This record gives sequence, C-alpha cells and structure tokens, in this order.
Amino acid sequence: MRGSRRALDRVFTRLVPGALGVLLSGCSSLGYYGQLAEGQWQLLRSRQPVAQVVADPATSPALRQRLQFAEQARVFASERLKLPDNGSYRVYAELGRPYVVWNVFATPELSLQPVTHCFPIAGCVAYRGYYQPGAARGAAALMRQQGLDVYIGGVEAYSTLGWFDDPILSSMVGWGDERLATVIFHELAHQRFYVKDDTEFNESFATFVEQEGSRQWRLARGLAPVDDASARQREQLTQLVLDSRGRLQAIYAGPLDDAGKRKAKQAEFERLRREYREVRDRDWQGDRRFDVWMFAPMNNAKLLPFGLYDQWVPAFSQLFKEAGGDWRQFYQRVEALGRLPIEQRKAALGRLMAGP
Repeated sequence: MRGSRRALDRVFTRLVPGALGVLLSGCSSLGYYGQLAEGQWQLLRSRQPVAQVVADPATSPALRQRLQFAEQARVFASERLKLPDNGSYRVYAELGRPYVVWNVFATPELSLQPVTHCFPIAGCVAYRGYYQPGAARGAAALMRQQGLDVYIGGVEAYSTLGWFDDPILSSMVGWGDERLATVIFHELAHQRFYVKDDTEFNESFATFVEQEGSRQWRLARGLAPVDDASARQREQLTQLVLDSRGRLQAIYAGPLDDAGKRKAKQAEFERLRREYREVRDRDWQGDRRFDVWMFAPMNNAKLLPFGLYDQWVPAFSQLFKEAGGDWRQFYQRVEALGRLPIEQRKAALGRLMAGP
C-alpha cells in the first residue's frame, strides 16, 4: 500500500491540511482542536536545524546525503526562483511514522460534492486532518453512520503557508532527490502566494512553480530534462478518474431513482477498473503500482483529490512567458489574478489558457 501511495503523491501529499485553519482560528469541536494542537506541537518540538543533523556523527550517510541535497535545492529556491527565504525546509523532524497526518474525505452517497470544512485563514477544504490514524478511522466511522462515502488518505508532507518553519520530514527523505526538490519548490510557492477558497488556483500555481523550477534546477546542474514515465502514468490514471467522475456526475444528476443510481454507480466503478487494466497492460508493460489503490473498495470520496493540481497549469505557463521569464514579475501578475473575484479570476485564467 505504501508504494501505491507514493506513486500517487501529487494527489495526496501536498494538500494544506485542515489542521492549519483550526490551529489559527479555533474549532467548534474541542476534541478535534485538541488532537490538532497536540500533533502540531509535537511536530514543532521535534524540529532540528538541518546543519546540526548533518554534522551529527550518528546521522546515517543516506540521511546526510539527502539533507545536503535538499539544502542545495532550498538555496536555489530562494536565490533563483525568488521563493520565500525563511526557516522552512532548513529544519528536520523525525516522525517515527510513515505519514504526518491522515486526511478524511467525505461525500454524500449519490453526489461528488465534498463535505467541506471552512476556516478564516486557510479557507474551505474538502477534508479534515488527523495526526493519529485511529482518530481518522474513528471520524470516518461516524461519517459512514451518517450515510456518507468516506476515504482516508495518508499525507507524507504538508504546508502551513509560512505560519511555522515547515520541516523536512522523515516521511519525505525516502523519496528520490528530484521529488524532494520539487516538493520544496511546490510548498514554498504556497507560502509565496495563497488564495482562500480556490484550491484549483493555488495548486495549479504551485504545480507550475514546481515544474518550471525543477526544469531550471536541472538546467543549472547541467542535467537533461527528466523523461518521467511515472509522471505520464499518473497523468493517464488521473484522466481515467476524471472521465469516470464526469460520468458519475451525469448519473447523479439524471432521472434514475436512488436504487438505479446506486446500481449505475457500481457499474461505473467496474468500468473504471476495466479501462485501467486496458491502459496498464497496453501502455505500462504490466506495471502494477496502482493496482492496490484501484482494486481496493471504491466510492465517491476516494475520487475527490484528483484533478486539483493541473487545471490551470497551462495558464500560469502562459503568464510566465508574458512576464518574460522574470519570477518577480510573474508573482506580481499572479497576485493581481488572486485579488480578482473568483469568476473574473477564472475568466482571466481561461483567456490565458487560450494563449496569445
């Protein structure tokens, strides 16, 4: 299961958790607030300066090498990509567990509309974060009793949008060097600019910064662009899921009664699995890294995280070209977009998508 989650990293590991909003604004549930405050506090307490960890003779050579690489990428992020120059990703935290939080997603049984949780600073998010898996499972069980579709996703890293010095986590250091660098670029982009209540804008912006930043990072080191077969497989999987979601939305909005919609829903999940097998066996030489995720129980909530990261990436690419490849000018234009009312913002992004 862990391997499949890593392969789906862009779906699950870069969401700003609901914990942030609660920690900064309070929560109607004292128990939920308590576990978040305790979890974040423990994380803050466990941080150590990366330089100190690298200098420690007890540090394993593999961890030392990974942290040294991360610090090179961190310097590049601030000096070349003009991302925030602060204490984030200059500290390290050992978690002693595979994930930092577990996010719980929920939808009605016959809808793809997420159950959202809104906070004054982080805005509305389609999940709740828990620092202990038992707490996440307990919350999920209560939601299922309400008739909701529920899914739990383990999260290996997250951003606090600059409110704390975000650490490199032990859950991240098992990644390859390139992925570790791209996550640093992505999360620092969230710190550079973030718009409440517009996940597609925020994640597309950060994904563009990640992609262009990674291209420049490799160029600066004299390396060729990555031919990433795994990325292409994730894109194909994401498209399969998005197509399936579109068909489900048509089913739920259609004339069938509830019993008919339930039957059509299960038939759609079987179609998704069938189409996945066809793509896997035709294009992936039998690579089965997504099998565990695909053939585990399926419901609406499990499909929610897909499609958050890429919708407006071409628009930000065009904006970067119009800024002449100047990062500061680019960020100024991004901020101007972010200040627009949401419908005007989407219209402006749509015009950028159409190109010059």
